[in-house]
Amino acid sequence: MKARVHVMLKNGVLDPQGEAVRHALGAMGFDGVEGVRQGKVIELDLADGATEAQVKDMCEKLLANTVIESYSVEMG
Repeated sequence: MKARVHVMLKNGVLDPQGEAVRHALGAMGFDGVEGVRQGKVIELDLADGATEAQVKDMCEKLLANTVIESYSVEMG
């Protein structure tokens, strides 16, 4: 079984990497980009029987800094 975790900075938290990407895109001629938020995707290969609740527990304890980041989990 696979799980995919999407981790993003919460709204209101400054995203210097996203701002650097937005600036670079403008410098390359991509003028229509007004904002960029950068995040990460973590793919997990799980043993049969693993649950979404277990993956969320992993996120809360290690995979996301829940003070400044939010996450979502896709199981499949």
